[in-house]
Amino acid sequence: MNVRIAVCPGSFDPVTNGHIDIFGRAADLFDEVIVATGLNPSKTRLFTPDERIDMLTEVCRAFPNVRVAGFTGLLTAFCQEQGAVAIVKGLRAVSDYEYELQMAQMNSSLAEVETVFIPTSPEYSFLASSLVKEVAMFGGDVSGLVPDFVRERLITRLDERKRSGA
Repeated sequence: MNVRIAVCPGSFDPVTNGHIDIFGRAADLFDEVIVATGLNPSKTRLFTPDERIDMLTEVCRAFPNVRVAGFTGLLTAFCQEQGAVAIVKGLRAVSDYEYELQMAQMNSSLAEVETVFIPTSPEYSFLASSLVKEVAMFGGDVSGLVPDFVRERLITRLDERKRSGA
């Protein structure tokens, strides 16, 4: 029997309830799902790669066929290394589709890997990590947008940044 492996990539800075919804739905479609966070040192993130992997590992415990990994370099090379047949991407809006379609076409030109688009559940259609960070930075309530332990880590990190003047 062939095991059908999919990779669900992203920065997940931080992981949101919208991401978790996509992970679970992908887990229902594939034998194994690898939630893969890019470890690009040239990009500035709020959380370190290890912190993002820790948070992802915690939220993915709910799904027995989901594991978490970090990767560097091309996503398609990572997919080939893992034996993945698909890349899973959540779509919130038409604007996401336009960008993700271009990425899917590039990826398929680089490796034999399909891209599967999963539309975001309506309750998460507005949700983006960048918006969560911005709302939290200005003292807004992000409960219900991220898991409680992620919210606590987010508030702690933003408080640390304020105190350090960053």
